[in-house]
Amino acid sequence: MGLRSKVAEIAKTFNAKRQARRELRGPAALSYAIADSVTQLDPQAWGQATAQAGFFLSRDYLAALERVLPLNISPRYALISENTDTGLRAVGAVHMQLADISLSQVGHEDETPSKRLKLATHALGEDASQRVLCAGNLLTFGQHGIAFAPNADVPTVWHGVAEVLYRVRKADRLRGKTHFVMIKDLHAPFDDSAAALTQLSYRLVETEPNMVLALDPAWTSYDDYLSSLASKYRANVRNGILKPFEAAGLSVAKLTDLNRVQDRLFALYKSVQSNASFRPFELRPDYFAALEHVAGDRFRCSVARRDDAIVGFLISVADGDTCIAYHIGFDRDEAANAPIYLRLLHCGIEDAIALGCKNVSFGRTALEPKAALGAKPQPFSVLVRHRQPVLNKLIKRVLLSIHNDDAPERNPFKKSG
Repeated sequence: MGLRSKVAEIAKTFNAKRQARRELRGPAALSYAIADSVTQLDPQAWGQATAQAGFFLSRDYLAALERVLPLNISPRYALISENTDTGLRAVGAVHMQLADISLSQVGHEDETPSKRLKLATHALGEDASQRVLCAGNLLTFGQHGIAFAPNADVPTVWHGVAEVLYRVRKADRLRGKTHFVMIKDLHAPFDDSAAALTQLSYRLVETEPNMVLALDPAWTSYDDYLSSLASKYRANVRNGILKPFEAAGLSVAKLTDLNRVQDRLFALYKSVQSNASFRPFELRPDYFAALEHVAGDRFRCSVARRDDAIVGFLISVADGDTCIAYHIGFDRDEAANAPIYLRLLHCGIEDAIALGCKNVSFGRTALEPKAALGAKPQPFSVLVRHRQPVLNKLIKRVLLSIHNDDAPERNPFKKSG
């Protein structure tokens, strides 16, 4: 290829990208219904748009969640529809949350990136409290914010998502300025198609991975899982977790009717939550019972007990083939003398097998003990955008400078063959 041809090819590519950016910045050929409650939207259309999305975008779950949301979070919803010869057809749905989050909740006090972000915010006259519009569910992990209807054109729906976020941010100005917009917990197969939004000044930032354990279809009980471990790992579980747990006078049980013990579960949740470096919200005491009620047979609550006293709990919910083990709490004094946290992680495996799932999603943090279970990292990322152009550029530098630990490589299972 000659120089002239190369220049022409580069110019053609540049013009195509510029045209795509121009189209993305303009309105999509779509229609929108935006609401403060999912009950305000057409149930049939919502069901059509979320048919492939799972429990956490179901109308029943979202309606139940609205009644027990943390005090600093309020929901928004959108149906994205295309015009057809027979009328509107729902092609996508968006669950959003508006959250008021103090910058003091971001990171430890000695973290330089967090300090730089706070200083820059104050220098630009911003409040210490930032309002975040999140496409996704801050109470879970995973892509639980955006649904694509069967046979929908995915890039077109993403264009619609960007327009929905813009409209919600502008419409909500009567309640206050929205500083950040975030699209939460992108992972395969969503991350590639969502990357087009970087043309709208969104910053794609990788976070810590989600740790996922694949369950062998042959496992019908927790004992089957234990038997599949290599002898060294099996001995570590028995001698380092199960026996010390029992020797401390503790036992595990399955709990139902959480209304009876909601105050105790809340106290244990607070014991863990108060020690976290980032606390964007606080769950309400009645949240756990509400989740149990709406999830029904998908729900499991495993508890650690000393006699009749609950000293720890893990809540898991089946979302299709994946069991999400995501709410945990324990007594810190008890945990100082017994491996309660690790024992509860193993309860998550038992519950996932009982629920008939193929995977357990353990979430971020504590990568080492989750890797020792056999969990593997699933890359997660977020798209973020700040309304201030200067801060938008700063945020990219700040977020890219935050170090995320890599998940250790562990294979605790027997070698096949």
